[in-house]
Amino acid sequence: MSIKAEEISALIKAQIENYQSEIKVSDVGTVISVGDGIARVHGLDNVMAGELVEFANGSMGLSQNLEENNVGIVILGPFRDIQEGSEVRRTGRIMEVPVGEELIGRVVNPLGQPVDGLGPINTTHTRPIESPATGVMDRKSVHEPLQTGIKAIDALVPIGRGQRELIIGDRQTGKTSVAIDTILNQSDQDMICIYVAIGQKESTVRNTVETFRKHGALDYTIVVTASASQPAPLLYLAPYAGVSMGEHFMFQGKHVLIVYDDLSKQASAYRELSLLLRRPPGREAFPGDVFYLHSRLLERAAKLNDTLGAGSITALPFVETQAGDISAYIPTNVISITDGQIFLQSDLFFSGVRPAINAGLSVSRVGGSAQIKAMKKVAGTLRLDLASYRELEAFSQFGSDLDKSTQAKLNRGARTVEVLKQDLNKPIKVEKQVMILFALTRGHLDDIPVKDILRFEEGYYSFLDRSHSDLLDHIRTTGNLPEEDAIVAAINEFKKNFVASE
Repeated sequence: MSIKAEEISALIKAQIENYQSEIKVSDVGTVISVGDGIARVHGLDNVMAGELVEFANGSMGLSQNLEENNVGIVILGPFRDIQEGSEVRRTGRIMEVPVGEELIGRVVNPLGQPVDGLGPINTTHTRPIESPATGVMDRKSVHEPLQTGIKAIDALVPIGRGQRELIIGDRQTGKTSVAIDTILNQSDQDMICIYVAIGQKESTVRNTVETFRKHGALDYTIVVTASASQPAPLLYLAPYAGVSMGEHFMFQGKHVLIVYDDLSKQASAYRELSLLLRRPPGREAFPGDVFYLHSRLLERAAKLNDTLGAGSITALPFVETQAGDISAYIPTNVISITDGQIFLQSDLFFSGVRPAINAGLSVSRVGGSAQIKAMKKVAGTLRLDLASYRELEAFSQFGSDLDKSTQAKLNRGARTVEVLKQDLNKPIKVEKQVMILFALTRGHLDDIPVKDILRFEEGYYSFLDRSHSDLLDHIRTTGNLPEEDAIVAAINEFKKNFVASE
């Protein structure tokens, strides 16, 4: 077989024509020192704040301190085998997380990686974890209700879509239960929920996920978890990862509810990070920008205007207090950023009032405009009834002979407290709440013994479902109260057959 010179030269010419020289330039730095999850790196002169960098062992890092001679980098993974002299490479990417429908029903870490053992998440969309909040002119005032299914909240401190309502209280006062019940109640509300668990025990997160699964709430919920055993950077990033996932849906015109459980642990993780980066400490050793840490997160919750699709993110941040002190540093910071707070009191919780909401210290600054008309009508006097009851309750312990009006207020107050109690994981639809609160505020429960109130309530709901579903449908579809005579007739009809216990 002979090889022709022309063929060889033709091949060489073709190769030369198609040759493309590709020069890859990458910034490479060197680790000067490493310890406690923080690496000091020399040589990355052009690195951006918040940029992802890659270490020789495959771990990723987040550039934080841009100093004159070195860069302080937070390591987002194992750092035991990163040593002095190790290579660090720039990626040119700002920290981002995967977003999209594929994440719904999954449990992920703050980097968007699945931790539920159900295989990889196949999504092509990503969003940077830090992005500017929606501007003033792109927003709309809060006007649609977000039904939590908890009577004490929907009646006293209502929440609207796009609002930021702080849930604050000591540990073990039922904060997480409020969030779980609210998420369970969104099953038919066309709402995507994101539950961000920060610094919790892995067993606790597992129980929460199982509760969601049992009630079918995982079908519309994403769980982002940074457990107590994770490094501080992941606890710090978790809420930002969660809100980025939510923003993807908001800009598609959908409604999102995001729960940050809780921001006290995020602030502690950020303090740890800042002290290791040798940033100057301020009050309670927190860095000076701890307010900005939370304000730039919570400002991303918004109700968008119609031009942008009218989507919304409603945020329920949690803050844990010590011995009920809501005037501490982090609580006062977050109170000033949010549109109201729900204060859970340990005294109430231990005395059996659950949810343990203190009506006097809880407030919603915009939710009233998002309440349905029927609820506004029936719940108007509720806060006053409760406040005067709490006041009189203290005084009545000193004297036995009380005049009739005081006695009537005490009786009504005791029944109000009883009606506002609610079992765990049993959210109640707003139309049923309106019907029982109508009976309470109009005095139809005054002759029912206090110990029978909860039994009366359960029986009344079943009776309405069976015999007066038209009244419930009217409230559900129009948001208005039906004819009062029809409601009174239904109450009287049920009371006739209701037998008080001995």
